[in-house]
Amino acid sequence: MKTVTTYENKKILVLGLARSGVSAARLLHQLGALVTVNDAKDFDENPDARELLSMGIRVVTGGHPADLMDEEFVLVVKNPGIPYSNPILEKAMAKGIAIITEVELAYQIAEAKIVAITGTNGKTTTTTMIGELLNQGLDQGQAYLAGNIGLPASSVAQQAGADDVMVTELSSFQLMGIIEFHPHIAVMTNLYEAHLDYHGSREEYVKAKWNIQKNMTKDDYLILNGNQPELVELSKATQATVIFFKTTGDVMANAYLDKGQLCYNGESLMAANEVGVPGEHNIENALAATIVAKLLGVSNASIGDTLRHFGGVEHRTEYVGEFAGRKFYNDSKATNILATEKALSGFENPQTILLAGGLDRGNEFDDLVPSIKDLKAIILYGESQAKLKKAAEAAGIAQIKLVETLQEAVLESWTLSQSGDNILLSPACASWDQFKNFESRGTTFKEAVKQINDKK
Repeated sequence: MKTVTTYENKKILVLGLARSGVSAARLLHQLGALVTVNDAKDFDENPDARELLSMGIRVVTGGHPADLMDEEFVLVVKNPGIPYSNPILEKAMAKGIAIITEVELAYQIAEAKIVAITGTNGKTTTTTMIGELLNQGLDQGQAYLAGNIGLPASSVAQQAGADDVMVTELSSFQLMGIIEFHPHIAVMTNLYEAHLDYHGSREEYVKAKWNIQKNMTKDDYLILNGNQPELVELSKATQATVIFFKTTGDVMANAYLDKGQLCYNGESLMAANEVGVPGEHNIENALAATIVAKLLGVSNASIGDTLRHFGGVEHRTEYVGEFAGRKFYNDSKATNILATEKALSGFENPQTILLAGGLDRGNEFDDLVPSIKDLKAIILYGESQAKLKKAAEAAGIAQIKLVETLQEAVLESWTLSQSGDNILLSPACASWDQFKNFESRGTTFKEAVKQINDKK
């Protein structure tokens, strides 16, 4: 990592722990800063705070006292999820104190090239694809995954060397807290409406996402989704060299879908239906990842081979396995209608049984009707069961089954299916009625599939 002396003997507040806060606190302490950590969780229930205290770092726990900002801090490093309405942050802003997120620290110490990925959907899959493409195809160095994918960027930046690449997934929350952060390559997978409770408006959400390119120059590359007119328009407002990917439309693109082939600069790389994960959204992800790989010197043959064997990301149209001719897919991450629509785009409905349900957000499911027409069957469970049944009836699905639990839904899907069918968990709902999170729901699905297979 680069030698940085900026923070020596400077008072810095790290607001909020979790992985990124712990990483930032450790790094700043290593760089000679006078670090104070503030976390809402009580000290007795806060192993991270106890560990940092043992290192000689000051910790303040059990709340966020605004009078902390009466001290002479020169910088606040905030957990991305803490809103700017937090009293400490409001006071810091009033005093003109800079507020950053941990990815800014990562940039300051990084020797590796940085590839940054953001967007509303597809970030994690695209980040993972890029990592695999580079690790299969780079002549020297390796790719490290970092950022919102679960590995703090400031920790990864300490490991990655000058020949390496940091493939960094970034949320809108993280991008609000950058000052000098400057990726060599940035990807915007798509833009939809999201996180309005945090940002207040779609305009502010888009503004946060667009921060990814604010320090880029003509020597850097900004990869955008040419299917989206909004991103085509935004492309006019950047200094970076823009490269588009597209599956439809007439925008000029370097990576595109043509007659069922993934193409780059006029050359066919592979058949689109050979990509290891199904769905049009994953074709977009593959095209975006391909551009990054080509910019960094990966061969066409290596790209094709890697994408054919790409197994997806856990809980995101994850291929679970084939049992007695039935293929099972875990798309537990689909917590809304749009995500389920995208998942279904990769399957032939007459050979597909959909498992859906959970906790809705007060919405109806009318928008799902076009995507679920002609399904072989739909199996519904959880609190949103009645609303989903109404949509299934409107779609004219012949077999609509209601069960209490996800485990029962898996068992019913086995009964209704035959060799050649796809069984897809893509709930279109949050998980919180029966599970603590979508990961737990997806794990339960996979365990239920395994149990049935073991019995057959």
